[in-house]
Amino acid sequence: MNLSLPEAAAKPFDAQGLGRMLLRTIRSGALATNDPASGYPLSTLVTIATDVDGSPILLLSGLSLHTRNLLANPRASLLLSATGKGDPLAHPRLTLVGSFEVSEEPRVARRFVARHPKSRLYVELPDFRFFRMNISGVHLNGGFARAASLTPADLLLDLSEAEELLAIEEGAVAHMNQDHIEALALYAGQPAGTGTVCTGLDPEGIDLLSGDEAARAVFPERITRAVALRKVLKSMADDLRARQA
Repeated sequence: MNLSLPEAAAKPFDAQGLGRMLLRTIRSGALATNDPASGYPLSTLVTIATDVDGSPILLLSGLSLHTRNLLANPRASLLLSATGKGDPLAHPRLTLVGSFEVSEEPRVARRFVARHPKSRLYVELPDFRFFRMNISGVHLNGGFARAASLTPADLLLDLSEAEELLAIEEGAVAHMNQDHIEALALYAGQPAGTGTVCTGLDPEGIDLLSGDEAARAVFPERITRAVALRKVLKSMADDLRARQA
């Protein structure tokens, strides 16, 4: 789907980097579904996580109107917006359009619960299901005079040749949360002892959560092997410790 802008509509900036960061760090957003009865769009607030490649993941109740709408028509849009002081329109936001499908992949559930620990209360209820978004169109507004058109390929990660990393991801996340708590705080830019945890990792970075604040540390290079992952995580932590010293 083409969500292109007029020529010269935006000043140059790292649109891809900003779009990927918003996708990985915004934990809630507005979901717009199509009401089959009235034909009107319905916008609701949902919590969001991402799959390894960056595809959005939602946990939805079968009793909700948006779930009924998605099951009747899977096409929808998702708005992710950064917040902060001042004019809300000065902060970046990302709009995604595409279709949703029910997912029963254990990885999808694990990554969502890691990003939203309180969702453990709901995942075992029979009417809750995970939905994964297949992105077909992207629009980024980075703030005033910073709009950009991106493609799904600009946001989603290429997972080719990353089978080894994907196979160890769950174990690597558990290891980091058990044995490298101090390093996780460094990656997130948080003081030691703030309870920062790793919620997932992929070839391009590591996702983190400190309380309700999400963060992402981007690797200096693409990683697909276990040995390379250990090296880059150690190098990043050493570099951050040196800067603090």
